[in-house]
Amino acid sequence: MAKKQVFGEQVLAAKATQRKMAKVIFSKKSEKGKVAFLESTMEQDKVKDFISRQKS
Repeated sequence: MAKKQVFGEQVLAAKATQRKMAKVIFSKKSEKGKVAFLESTMEQDKVKDFISRQKS
């Protein structure tokens, strides 16, 4: 029988501060017709800003 794990305040605080990361793969087409892929890993909160900067 498994024991129920008891979380202390320190463990809960550490879980809350963990950064959530996202991998973004963006494609660009060059003038010659080649497709290049840009791969970047960043925090989940900054993904929308990154995509909007790459589109413009």
